[in-house]
Amino acid sequence: MTRLGIFALFVVSVTVDAVPPSKDWSMFRGNPQQTGVSASGLSEKPEVLWKFEVKEPVVSTAAIVGERAYIGADDANLYALKLKDGSLVWKFAAKQGVHSSPTVIKGRVYFGDSEGTVYALNAESGEKIWSYKTDGEIVSSVNFDGDKLVVGSYDAFVYCLSADKGEVLWKFETQGRIHGTPAIADGNVFAAGCDESLYVLSLNDGTKLRSVKLGSVSGASTTISGDRAFVGTYGHRLLGVDWRKGEVVWTWADPDHDFPILSSAAVSGHSVVVGGRDKRLRCVDSESGELRWTIVTQGRIDSSPVVASDRAFVGSQDGNLYGVNLSTGKEVYRFPSGAPISSSPAIGENVLVFGNEDGVIYCLGSR
Repeated sequence: MTRLGIFALFVVSVTVDAVPPSKDWSMFRGNPQQTGVSASGLSEKPEVLWKFEVKEPVVSTAAIVGERAYIGADDANLYALKLKDGSLVWKFAAKQGVHSSPTVIKGRVYFGDSEGTVYALNAESGEKIWSYKTDGEIVSSVNFDGDKLVVGSYDAFVYCLSADKGEVLWKFETQGRIHGTPAIADGNVFAAGCDESLYVLSLNDGTKLRSVKLGSVSGASTTISGDRAFVGTYGHRLLGVDWRKGEVVWTWADPDHDFPILSSAAVSGHSVVVGGRDKRLRCVDSESGELRWTIVTQGRIDSSPVVASDRAFVGSQDGNLYGVNLSTGKEVYRFPSGAPISSSPAIGENVLVFGNEDGVIYCLGSR
């Protein structure tokens, strides 16, 4: 399995007991519950406001906070760019490629690199505040609650670090690498990984509260909405789980197409919009798991979608960024980026930022 191959696409829509969407996009999927929903709007036909070239593939998702966008690249750098014109504010050199999407909170930027190091930087200057080394690659982004940071590693551990100093507060060992970003909700941490299980852990001390067998490995981040958790697997399944009971409520699979579901869910309303390596973007009902609509692209969908108002946006390996009506599945927007897209879109106030595998970072919006 390649590094890029562990990214895929899901959008989920369900009733959300979550922090209200922010007009900033401070982390992967937009909030600790990983819902992938933005409070910001976009024009009907966003245009290129600027682009920034880094020469190496970009699979990291941007964080958009205030007047800056922060994003990592395979060239081992984390970039801070001015949102108004894409000019470079600063860049920080990590040890290896940055696939982890940055998280920006309280004036700091948190992210991991392929060497397995978690970094905390000053968001204004890019100066390193602290770092913590795990024993495996980090693709997971850093999630947070208060002064606690949570991140998964390929060394099979879920780590909880102090935001202030990067000290280990607790760590939980699974039986396989953790690729997706753990979700946080109601004082719990939710992590799925390569041991075919979804874990529900206490944020306070890392105690395992329960686990649910998924039937296959997962490279996806779990999305939490109320009592439901949604997660895709490499075994061609999307699962709706009652995480309080530890029971799978429904399982969705396409009877005609076996394809890995490798990325993360976005949640809005009562729809689960999912993309996969069979080049299809789908909407599944959150309560029943029944299919609502499908569209077909010309490349596998390794990007995780985001929802803004009545549209879902997602990238495809065919090089296009798609905008789809969330209710009908009708394509309403398409932007050709010129190279495959594994990076997931991030939406700030009237802007959308993403990168492609030619190393071009785009900012779309209205002039």
